[in-house]
Formats: sequence, structure tokens, C-alpha cells
Amino acid sequence: MIFHDFEFSELAHNFITGASFEEWLGQPPADSTEVRDLVACSLNKQPLTPMQTARLLRAEGPAVIEIILDAARTLKREVYGNRIVLFAPLYIGNLCTNDCGYCAFRRSNPEAQRRTLSTDELRRQIETLEQKGHKRLILVFGEHPRYDARYIADVVRQVYSIHIGRGEIRRVNINAAPLDVEGFREVKAAGIGTYQIFQETYHEPTYHRYHPADTRKGHYLYRLDALNRAMTAGIDDVGIGALFGLYDWRFDTLGLVAHAVHLQENFGVGPHTISFPRIQPASGVDFDNRYMVSDADFKRMIAILRLAVPYTGLILTARESPEIRREVLAFGVSQIDAGSRIELGGYTEAGDAQTQVLEREQFRLGDVRSLDEVMGELLQDGYLPSFCTACYRLGRTGEHFMEFAIPGFIKRYCTPNGLTTLLEYLVDYASVETRRAGEELISRELAMMPDSAQKQELIRRMQQIRETDARDLYF
Repeated sequence: MIFHDFEFSELAHNFITGASFEEWLGQPPADSTEVRDLVACSLNKQPLTPMQTARLLRAEGPAVIEIILDAARTLKREVYGNRIVLFAPLYIGNLCTNDCGYCAFRRSNPEAQRRTLSTDELRRQIETLEQKGHKRLILVFGEHPRYDARYIADVVRQVYSIHIGRGEIRRVNINAAPLDVEGFREVKAAGIGTYQIFQETYHEPTYHRYHPADTRKGHYLYRLDALNRAMTAGIDDVGIGALFGLYDWRFDTLGLVAHAVHLQENFGVGPHTISFPRIQPASGVDFDNRYMVSDADFKRMIAILRLAVPYTGLILTARESPEIRREVLAFGVSQIDAGSRIELGGYTEAGDAQTQVLEREQFRLGDVRSLDEVMGELLQDGYLPSFCTACYRLGRTGEHFMEFAIPGFIKRYCTPNGLTTLLEYLVDYASVETRRAGEELISRELAMMPDSAQKQELIRRMQQIRETDARDLYF
């Protein structure tokens, strides 16, 4: 099958210099002095180049690696404070024309149960998510002609229109196939948040090994150019990602950093988020496991990404176990999903979350706890769980977001907005134990705030949330 309808942006070129990556990674290990110099640059909130990142990736030995981990903890606190943003994934359909060697949804997998949610099924999924307290979703679509830009936009509008009780979805992000510029414009007009496209692996020979040439996804450059087209179309919040375990984790870490640099240089802003899932077992999948990423290397990778891209959100998904998720939050993660189901119809049909049906899932989850359980643990560990969507809806996105974030002004908004969305959850949805822990955290946060007109306004708004139906009160 040969495709003749690929559209490329004017910026389309392979900016991944694989030979340079391999050369940089093959140099002698970085010593503690070199690592400390790079860390000082990161702690000054300066992004690292791919070459500088490679030097951190070459660090060896517990003492040197601990310098990296400790710096990532410090940078996370300084840029993001103790906030963790929560969301849920919602799979809309798993029809797919691709044949990715690691994915249960690939077209050649006879075990996959194909399905696309109907309008009524979608409504029931959204209502269930809202009744649990979710405000932010990422909609996931297979790569298939049925899921074109118009279809995606229609689904987004439907999601925003569904309300039950005090529930509503305030931000819809997208994980779907690359589109042309006009397609991206149509989806943007529906009011999406972030459009996320994973390159899967930046190592081109490995990419072609897992993605057959007779599929649209088999065109490496078309996919690499996708977010250029999205940003040309005006989508200034984009998400990049790699599936770790397909090739050397250090190479793909450099790929993510190089992609962030490319977007920054050409559009004035890098990616809004970076994702780094590790490959997991999936129905009908038998993959090469020689590049599996150990827990120790996974922690290093997250810490190095935090140092390399100080202002980019890092997403950790429920692919990982609760134990790993709890540990790596401190190294730089700023967003997690919770209460997640990745089978079609899973929020209303799955029953016991511990009983997973791989034939209906894209991969196996590692953390199947409820949203309330995850919220409770976050609060216990001193984090501020946030459902805030204020920046997106007030236009503080893309370059405008950076205007606030880089000087640190965003802290004026993030903590107050995080507290109001947390309180909404506590009043409307939380268990008794979670509400008690949440109220204690709110009291501590308020006590640490200096007296100001904004603090008094925040207290007034929180009283409204407790005593009335007033919701969505953001700064």
C-alpha cells in the first residue's frame, strides 16, 4: 500500500541526529564536577541541550546519580511546588489501520475486540467519570479513517456538553492520529486542550522495525513533523512522548529533549507535556525485551528530563505500579492519571478493576486504584492534588503560559486554583478519610500564605464552595 496524500509542514526534516546521539552517549562517563556544573545550569531554570543531556545520561555511580536525583527534587519543588494535576484517560474507539508490533490494537491482532463507543455509551462513560470527581480527560482514538478531525471535534463538543449533578469536564486533551493543518484547526475549534502524539521511538531503524511501511504510521518523518503542523494550525499546547523499551532508553531521552528544543526554536514554546511510558504486556503481543528499562534507570530518566526541560509538564501514567508512582513523583512528575480504565466502556462495564480483560485493553495497567484512593495517598504524602484548568481557559497557554511560568508568577495562580478544585472534590465526592486529610492540607497551605487581598478572596471563595453550589471559581 502506498500513500500519496501525506501533508508536511515547511519545517519538515529529520532533526534527530542519531549518529551524534550515539557518539555523545559513547563518550567516557561524566564525573561529579561535570554533573554539578550541568545541575547548576538546570537549577537556574535553563533548559539543557541534547549534548548536555547526554552528559547527564553518561553519569555513573550511586553518588553521582544521587546528585542528579537531588537536583531534580529541588527543581520540582521550586517550579511546581507540591501540586500534582490529575486526569483520566477515556478510550473512544480502537479501530486501527496500523500494525505496531507492541500494541494490542494493531490491525493483525485476531484477539482484539473492536469497538467504537456510541453516543449513548459515551454519555454514560462521561457521567460516571464526573460522578467520581474527574474534571480533566484525555480522549484516546485508534488511528483509523473513521476517527477523522470532524469526528474528534464532534466527540469533544459532546464531552463538554455532558453534566451530571455538580460534575463537568473542563479540559479535554487528545491522543489521536496525526492530522493535516486543516484537520488540526478543526479540532482546535472544538476547544481542546493538549494534542498529544507519541513518536514511540526516535531511533529511526527501530521505528521502521515496529511500524510496517504499508501503514500511515510507518512513515517516520510524517509522524515526526505532526506537531509542527499542529502548532502551525494554532494548537500551542502539544504533548510529546516515547514508549520506553523499544530501544536504548538514553537515546529516546535525547530524542524527547531534541524534539522539545526543535519546537522551542521554531514556535517560541516547547511541548506542554512529555510522556515516557514503559512498554507493558498486551494481548497478542510478543516483543523484544532486551531494551526493557529497569526501575533504577526509569528514575534516572525522569530526573534527567526534569533537569533538561524545567518548565515542561511530565506525565506518569497508571502503567506503573503504585509503589513506583509514589517514589518518582518527587523527581519531577507533575501530572498523573487516577482511577483509570483503558478498555472500551471500562468505566461502566469493567466491574472489579482487579480483573483485567487484556483482549479489551491496549496494554496492562499497573495501578488500578480508585481516584479517591490515589487522592488520599497524595494528601498523606503532602501533595496538593489539583484539577485546575484555569490557565487553558484564560488563554495562559503556549508562549503566554511561559510568560507567567518562567518568572515564577504562575505560583500566584496555581496554588489558589489547586486549593479550590481540591475543595470541590472534598465537598462533592471524597470519602470521609480523604476529606479529613484534604481539609488538613488546605489549612496548612492557607497558613503558609502571606496575608494579601488575594488570600482573603481565596478564603471567601472557599466558603462559597462549602456553603453553596458555587463551583469553578478560579483566578
